[in-house]
Amino acid sequence: MGLFRLVTGIPGPSGFGSASTAEQVTADIDASDLTAIVTGGASGIGTETARVLALRGARVIIAARNMDAANAAKKLILQTSPSARVDILKLDLSSLKSVRAFADEFLSMNLPLHILINNAGVMFCPFQLSEDGIELQFATNHLGHFLLSNLLLEKMKSTAKETGIQGRIVNLSSIAHLHTYPNSINFDKLNDKNIYSDKKAYGQSKLANLLHAHELSRRLKEDGANVTVNSVHPGLILTNLMRHSLPLMRILKVFSYIFWKNIPQGASTTCYVALHPNVKGVTGKYFYDCNEELPSQSARDEALASKLWSFSEKLVSSV
Repeated sequence: MGLFRLVTGIPGPSGFGSASTAEQVTADIDASDLTAIVTGGASGIGTETARVLALRGARVIIAARNMDAANAAKKLILQTSPSARVDILKLDLSSLKSVRAFADEFLSMNLPLHILINNAGVMFCPFQLSEDGIELQFATNHLGHFLLSNLLLEKMKSTAKETGIQGRIVNLSSIAHLHTYPNSINFDKLNDKNIYSDKKAYGQSKLANLLHAHELSRRLKEDGANVTVNSVHPGLILTNLMRHSLPLMRILKVFSYIFWKNIPQGASTTCYVALHPNVKGVTGKYFYDCNEELPSQSARDEALASKLWSFSEKLVSSV
């Protein structure tokens, strides 16, 4: 990722760059045959992602913890696209019980599933455990999406087989995956309050998103499934995700404003990877500003990805 390209917005090899919006990167794309789930679609770049997918014709399921906010997001989408097909379902990713209930409810709707966007998350939280007794940022950002993806995977595989349309899973990661604990993932001290850092725990969860996509991509290729998995960094965007550090982020933005994006720009890479024909067949990769980038060495560590997968399986099976 070139700093000059980031600051200036000059397009990269894809033809898009940091200044591109979600509408621009999906222009002329017909998604009317597609069904997509967007977690965290009730606010921020999740809402913009859901709006643009619906604008391009996709049937969109907004998965959200706050149903009032989800209804407001649906109303906003229908105001701009009256014919949009939007459903809302409750999902609290910090609760494995809620994840299972959501998957059951969606599967009972007997809809196809072409796109799963693992967008929801929490950021820089004070130390706390989820209802399942797992550090909250890891539980919400990684483990909930790990379980959700696994529960919906057979539906995605069967949809791809029946329709001939390649399925796409998109994990929202972050450049913050570069800033984590010395051991990358604190497998043995995940819930240790004494060593907890809100910033490093966030970075750990974002690294886990990348490793999850890497390992799931490998498994799907081995299985011969017509489903891809990629990760994206949306960029720096001032949204409700930063509510635990909003004063600090506002100060930071004053001194680094040239690096920040607005919400339509922040949703662009997600929408590009979810819909653009250039990304067909591409899997296990990391995208930033709608262009493929190289993540950290830890994010490309196959042994670490395999270890995280086994660790995550044990956690979800124990609850």
